[in-house]
Amino acid sequence: MADVAREAGVSVATVSKVVNGRYGVAQETLDRVQGVIERLGYEASLGAQSLRSRRTHVLGILVAEFEPFSTELLKGASDAIAGTGYELLAYSGGSRGADVGWERRHLSRLSGTLIDGAVIVTPTVVDTNHGVPVVAVDPHTGPSGLPTIDSDNYAGAVAATRYLLDLGHSRIGFLAGRGDLESARLREAGFRQAMVDAGIDVDPSLVRVGSYIRDAAAGPARDLLSRPDRPTAIFAANDLSALATMEVARELGVGVPDDVSIIGFDNVPESALSTPPLTTISQPLHQMGAEALRLLVDVIDGVERDVHVRLPTELVERATCRRIGAPVA
Repeated sequence: MADVAREAGVSVATVSKVVNGRYGVAQETLDRVQGVIERLGYEASLGAQSLRSRRTHVLGILVAEFEPFSTELLKGASDAIAGTGYELLAYSGGSRGADVGWERRHLSRLSGTLIDGAVIVTPTVVDTNHGVPVVAVDPHTGPSGLPTIDSDNYAGAVAATRYLLDLGHSRIGFLAGRGDLESARLREAGFRQAMVDAGIDVDPSLVRVGSYIRDAAAGPARDLLSRPDRPTAIFAANDLSALATMEVARELGVGVPDDVSIIGFDNVPESALSTPPLTTISQPLHQMGAEALRLLVDVIDGVERDVHVRLPTELVERATCRRIGAPVA
């Protein structure tokens, strides 16, 4: 403000009045100060602004890391911010999701001075004492007291498994997600239920943990694909694990889908770009991000609505699954 005042030939107090929309400034002076502000690219400090008004008109989207899942959610939130009167701040502390309680530390750093509310992606701890309104996307422990957005992980896993069963596969491997995540638990439960419904026992030796991480999934995938009695199909609990499985298959000379069918979960952009393109269960990631942002605005504004939103999943057929007995391409 001192720079603007010096350039416009007025006092700092006058600039403050202009910036904060207060009365007592002549129109000619107002126009001159606003011209200088525009020329210098002046913006009020969010921290100082919040001390004065207790509002910054900025919403945060907090993630453990910017990987494909959270990045797609961010795109949806970014689309939905238009017309709300808010700006969007994306923040990551670089914890890679392994650090329990990361979201609390992020919020303590940002809430009250930089943001008016937050969307937290896959929080490890869900409670209601965050200092600002919060919406959780796909929380580790599932819906609780916080407003929540997630997708139907169970139904999606049932659909993926039934798809493989309908193609004639019965010896199906499962590459599970992280044991501490509700989404991973539901996907494994859906897989097991579909197998039970088909009258097929799940072979415990064909169930491995890929942890939702591409590097971590490679070893378990290699174990499954190196077996002399390897499964004819593998359901990976997320696309990153499925893509890791395809890479391992390529290294081992195992054809996809000629020798093994692979299906993933999420439908991140990489799944459509793989060779061959990955068949997967699509979560509406853009919609989840947009719905989370809209829900947060409604919570801040006191709008009464359903604060637990579960969105449907759907099968996306591409080229990594083959019917048993079908001619080899």
